Amino acid sequence: MGAPATTTTDARGLDSLLDRVGRQLRERGERMTAPRRAVLTVLHRADGHLTVEEVADLVTGVDPAVHLASVYRSLDTLARLGIVQHVHLGHGSTAYHLVDDSGSHAHAQCRRCRRVWDLPADVLDPTAERLANEYGFALDPTHAALSGLCHPCRSATTGTAETEPTADSVAKVLH
Repeated sequence: MGAPATTTTDARGLDSLLDRVGRQLRERGERMTAPRRAVLTVLHRADGHLTVEEVADLVTGVDPAVHLASVYRSLDTLARLGIVQHVHLGHGSTAYHLVDDSGSHAHAQCRRCRRVWDLPADVLDPTAERLANEYGFALDPTHAALSGLCHPCRSATTGTAETEPTADSVAKVLH
């Protein structure tokens, strides 16, 4: 998946993101490095969730001097700051995306077509509450994607026409 062309509006949004993150880094005694800038640029331009390998491939188009190890370190730092969210997907892969104004959230991944869906942050609140009350377990619903079958794959499996999910029932397909 390639990064789309940057528009003037995107460039202003990227400048704002880089300024905001730069301030957060300086407050922690860190700085905005070239690899961090390149990673943020790629994630800002991305349409969806990217693996480390996808980020690294796209980073070479932004700054060819950035090495894979620097991409890993940058993603780790940005995730610790809450700027980037990582989510563990099926079969051991991890995907990354920028955290938007709504904050971290849950994800679902179709086990057949591998698409990733953003879910509302509170979608697992009843389950988290039950786990806490009955087992003393603190659930982190943002850490790993829920696995299942999306509507098209489920319909193909059953061969039956099922009703489409509503916009309220699932956020958006991202990857």
